[in-house]
Amino acid sequence: MQINVKGKHIEITQPIHDYVAKKCERLVRYFDKVQSIDCVIEKENNGFHVEFIVDVEHHEDFIVNYRDADLYAAIDLAIDREARQLSEHKARMRDHKHNH
Repeated sequence: MQINVKGKHIEITQPIHDYVAKKCERLVRYFDKVQSIDCVIEKENNGFHVEFIVDVEHHEDFIVNYRDADLYAAIDLAIDREARQLSEHKARMRDHKHNH
């Protein structure tokens, strides 16, 4: 799985990159067909805007946006939303296969 971290108006330091990578590793537990994850971190006037774009096999990308004054809180909350999307997608796929 490939993890890309990009910054807009902010330099992505090694600790930020490592934190995002560690959090992204969790997403594979919810859905194992994750191919790549793009994270865009943007510095705004009142805080940070974090966007995760998760590329999943046989499905359109899952996109989550989150804004928060604290960068690490925004990353955590965005990852939580992404995990929920992936687990719901997995449940829908499993239910679809078992209803036949």
